[in-house]
Amino acid sequence: MKVMTTDTSADIEQKSLTQTSSPRLLSLDFMRGLIMVLLMLEGAGLYEHLYNENGQGIFNAFMQQFHHHPWHGVRFWDLIQPGFMFIAGTALAYSLTRQQQKGMPWGQSFVKVLKRSGWLFFWGVLDYAVRRTGLSFELWDVLTQLSFTTLVTFLVFRWPVRYQFIFSLGLLLLTEVLYRFTHVPGFDQPFTDQHNFGNYVDLLLMNIINPGGWVAINCIPTTAHTLWGAMAGRLLLSNKPGSEKVKWLLYSGIAALVLGYLLDFTVTPVIKRIATSSFVLVSGGWCLLALAFLFWWIDIKNHKKYLFFFLVVGMNSLFIYLFFEIVGSRWFNGYIGAITGGLLEMARFPEAIIGIITSLVIFFLEWRMLLFLYRRGIFFKI
Repeated sequence: MKVMTTDTSADIEQKSLTQTSSPRLLSLDFMRGLIMVLLMLEGAGLYEHLYNENGQGIFNAFMQQFHHHPWHGVRFWDLIQPGFMFIAGTALAYSLTRQQQKGMPWGQSFVKVLKRSGWLFFWGVLDYAVRRTGLSFELWDVLTQLSFTTLVTFLVFRWPVRYQFIFSLGLLLLTEVLYRFTHVPGFDQPFTDQHNFGNYVDLLLMNIINPGGWVAINCIPTTAHTLWGAMAGRLLLSNKPGSEKVKWLLYSGIAALVLGYLLDFTVTPVIKRIATSSFVLVSGGWCLLALAFLFWWIDIKNHKKYLFFFLVVGMNSLFIYLFFEIVGSRWFNGYIGAITGGLLEMARFPEAIIGIITSLVIFFLEWRMLLFLYRRGIFFKI
């Protein structure tokens, strides 16, 4: 991991939003920042305090969308990881294009991506490795998955777009074949939790099955998310008019949604926890539509007001993810909670309100830390 520093000033945020010649895609930075803000709030425990599993009403139904669907179906929160992996592909397209423009050989680019994938794998394993009961080896973290999807996307990045698209569909077809036709005793029910091919592979790789139904070979079908993000990045870097770029993103997103839900209604249920082909299509479609809207709103219509709050987070996304996953969950959240809880209990605040305020305090402190790094031009990269 590298720490990049640059000379800057207190008004760097204004410069970052007003330099129209900047090669950065602000809609991409905003989308990354928005996803990380949502994840920070989850890491701070806010959604748990706002949602009552046995509650009723519109607000409770709304907060349910910030929790993963238990199995067959899709909620808003099920789109977060696909969005994260999708924009990673878009950012990769911008990075590789800059490298090509500078004349960097393919081999040198490959070494850079290989190192990046290695670090992603390392941090993803480390995130789950340290437990109170000892060390464990698990491959379900998004960074571990991203290490695979990034490397595969790089290897096919220079292919013509139509071949990349066919390859992505081949990954979904491979997933269907593995789940439907391997017929491993005890794991021959393709869409049944704890009895599918993904669970079997986890036993081989880690000698454990995730009680929540998550499987490591999700990295195969979700490579399509990163690859589609890279294809979208190539589109945005092209010389096509902005309106035509938006149309391509919209049409592609709608087509993916229609095909995904059609599969759900017929042969393959939408299941996020094992990343079925129908889920990948549905979630990928929403990612394409989100990028289309944000690109149109921010980069074409030039609506840059209020972006700074999210850009601060997006510029250090890997750092803050590791912080709230490792430091936050194991120490920081409990430490802050002890302080706020003690003070608010003396003021006789209800327990539910104490939990909400504590979560917001944790989030605020994490954001201020990111602001400190941003204003000093400190960015953690791998």
